[in-house]
Amino acid sequence: MQTIRSVLVLFLLSLMYGGVAHAQWVQTNGPYGGKISSFAVSGANLFVGTSGGVFLSTNSGTSWSATGMARAWVYPLAVRGTNLFAGTEHGVFLSTDNGTSWTAVNGGLTNTDVTAIAVRGTNLFAGTYNGGVFRSTNDGTSWAAINTGLTTSGVSAFAVSGTNLFAGTFGRGVFLSTNDGTSWTAVNSGLTSTGVFALAVSGTNLFAGTVGGGVFLSTNNGTSWTAVNTGLTSTSVRALAVRGTDLFVGTCGSGVFRSTNNGTNWTAVNTGLTYVCVHALAVSSNGAGGTNLFTGTDGGGVFLSTNNGTSWTEVNTGLAATSVRALAVRGTNLLAGIDGGVFRSTNNGTSWIAAKDGLPNLSVPDLSRTGPESWVYALAVSGKNLFAGLCTGGVFLSTDNGTSWMAVNNGLTNLQVWALAVSGANLFAGTYNKGVFLSTNNGSSWSMVNGGLTNLQVWALAVSGTNLFAGTADGVFLSTDNGSSWTAVNAGLRNTRVFALAVSGTNLLAGTAGGVFLSTDNGTTWTAVNAGLTSTSVRALAVRDANLFAGVDGGGVFLSTNNGTSWAAVNTGLRNTRVFSLAVSGRNLLAGTSGGGVWRRPLAEMVEAAGAAR
Repeated sequence: MQTIRSVLVLFLLSLMYGGVAHAQWVQTNGPYGGKISSFAVSGANLFVGTSGGVFLSTNSGTSWSATGMARAWVYPLAVRGTNLFAGTEHGVFLSTDNGTSWTAVNGGLTNTDVTAIAVRGTNLFAGTYNGGVFRSTNDGTSWAAINTGLTTSGVSAFAVSGTNLFAGTFGRGVFLSTNDGTSWTAVNSGLTSTGVFALAVSGTNLFAGTVGGGVFLSTNNGTSWTAVNTGLTSTSVRALAVRGTDLFVGTCGSGVFRSTNNGTNWTAVNTGLTYVCVHALAVSSNGAGGTNLFTGTDGGGVFLSTNNGTSWTEVNTGLAATSVRALAVRGTNLLAGIDGGVFRSTNNGTSWIAAKDGLPNLSVPDLSRTGPESWVYALAVSGKNLFAGLCTGGVFLSTDNGTSWMAVNNGLTNLQVWALAVSGANLFAGTYNKGVFLSTNNGSSWSMVNGGLTNLQVWALAVSGTNLFAGTADGVFLSTDNGSSWTAVNAGLRNTRVFALAVSGTNLLAGTAGGVFLSTDNGTTWTAVNAGLTSTSVRALAVRDANLFAGVDGGGVFLSTNNGTSWAAVNTGLRNTRVFSLAVSGRNLLAGTSGGGVWRRPLAEMVEAAGAAR
């Protein structure tokens, strides 16, 4: 009889949600853009390394398609003949078919956090974050460490000039090898800034881009260096590129600069470049005798200039490499908060439009805080009002579905807003290290409400009736008086790093670094509910009727139909399993991923699949 009832319930849910049998996760068409780490050019093919894998364009960036590497954060790219190499935190990967398939080539690579790759003849070099330099003479089949004379283990960049191989390091300047890495010599005389993130060769000139010291020039293979920064308004240089007699630098803070005289003078060339934290530059032929210049940004994807940087155009169609940390639904509008603003879809992700006029769009890290102010960490809806909480930019309000925004930070003494919650006319903001703030007038003014809150790193907020819950770096706190006073409610909560909270009827769920916990008494006691949860870094929770969904960093999406007593993975088709946000929109569940944009799947199909798994 129980089996018959279960089948009937699943049948009714299928009718209710109108799901399609045997459906699977589908990547929506965006939001487009993302964090760009590197470029590689191979004939008419342009490859880009992103926080969501490698993408390929065969038409100068007009459109992009994902390659077979869609999960890893890719740092450097390099081409040798028909071989394409990608460096990741999991080592080096090789593709011989333009990215359709990839193979790990890490034999002997004892440090797999690869931050730089270079090719010289039959030699392939890998620079690592903490293991120095490795060399392969067989396309990565085997590697050997080559660090004699290299006094640091962190290698950030390479450049090849004839028989000279130069290595830029994270804090020890530049090293030179004249024997393919067998031995190294420091060449830093005059290099007053030793965090070298980019190197480039132009004829007999060697340029080094540093963080904090701008650009340095050497005309004698690094024997001596001279700063060449006149006109350069940002000294945080992340990329260099050479086109004929033109030299380009990409900065984090002021965009792109061009020099026509080997760095003696620089001119900003940023018209149309709406993201000015630049991590990569590339030059390629446009197929018609001209030259294209590409810029890769930290959050805004790729921009193209066909006139030496005089003007730029965003070219991100198909480049779904965004990190979606927040999702919200308002009527037929789906909002996605990414590392670069807010996007809106009115058709469940079939198309997205930027909805960020008035939001900070300069994705510039503030090293004194936690990241760029344009990163959106939280979204909340209150009637016609939409609120966005930014990583370091505070709270912004939109009254027109995100078409325009205005800052509402009066009294908000900490602008690192990682959580938002609405309770009637009250708006609460959870901050990184100043606890909770309350606004009773849609953000026009804020007051701190932290009495009894002993941990001020607030990562999640949830409302249940008159109860307000805060998930922190040290457990869950409860307030019954709009934050005026708080009480720790952690009995049985064995992992107190709380990333997500959700309310399901009278049940409260906490997503933690150690899985999901359930409380049926407003947090007085907790029970771990992790059976079937194969990965436990739970970053998001969502509820629809009796169905609970957990988004897991590295594990994808899990479903429970019995209050967490058991979970089933519902990941068919989900190529990116780093899930940071979840939202229910109509008959679908939306998942925001790290580096893979937004994905969609019918609710009913997941319920059916979970039932079949049991």
